[in-house]
Amino acid sequence: MKVALVDGIVMGGGAGLSMQATFCVVTENTVFAMPEASIGLFPDVGASKFLSKLPGAFGEYLALTGARLNGGEMLACGLASHFVLSKELPLLEKAMCEEAPLSKSTVLDLLNKFAHNPNMNENSIFRRLEIINRCFSRPTVEEIFSSLENEIENNGAEKWIEDAMRSMRSASPTSLKITLKSIRKGRTQDLEQCLTHEYTVFCNMLRGSINRDFFEGSRAILFDKDKKAKWDPPKLELVADGMVDKFFTSLDGVDPDWVNLRLPIRLGQTRSRARL
Repeated sequence: MKVALVDGIVMGGGAGLSMQATFCVVTENTVFAMPEASIGLFPDVGASKFLSKLPGAFGEYLALTGARLNGGEMLACGLASHFVLSKELPLLEKAMCEEAPLSKSTVLDLLNKFAHNPNMNENSIFRRLEIINRCFSRPTVEEIFSSLENEIENNGAEKWIEDAMRSMRSASPTSLKITLKSIRKGRTQDLEQCLTHEYTVFCNMLRGSINRDFFEGSRAILFDKDKKAKWDPPKLELVADGMVDKFFTSLDGVDPDWVNLRLPIRLGQTRSRARL
């Protein structure tokens, strides 16, 4: 049993660690996002599991746009189990220490004692779930773009739609397609399988034999910071399905320096299950 106390920014690896906890506690200071596509990467660290479990196509929306959520929104969509005021976290920690050793039911009782039900802002993106489902449930990234454009044309522009499209246009086209496939693949997989396919994709990105968008995105966003990444290919329509599939191709036998993920065998787990 693990309890994650998230009282600040949680992205990437931090999200992977906290989202897999038995209980995830957030506060009014919490900010969550998975902006990996903006640097030519994709949401990994188990994101294809915890994002694919969110209501409707909300996981696809978060993964493709890198949109940020606050603590209340995380609680509402299911990324967090409890909302606790930041000033009360020390009291919660003290209470848990005094109750040690802790059982799951004891922790739950303590969390419920400190938990609050925050009011969600009228402009919260989670209140746009109907539109998000309509647009981000489309089969391809191109169709998602088209659906968002139709939404603007038929119902007028909303800032969150414009922000979503702007973010996606600046991201790696290849990463967007990998991201969509990964999230939808995660809906039919358990956590171990999700971690395995994510590891395979990431290693294929690092190998740089398909394209080098991760290196170019890191240069443009993290190092040179010119925000002028030159993606290869530069447009969605130039990213063929076959190219995307190559990132999910097994590493075994491809290169002696690269192998598939080998997860440790856990109690009650067979070796064949561990070696997915």
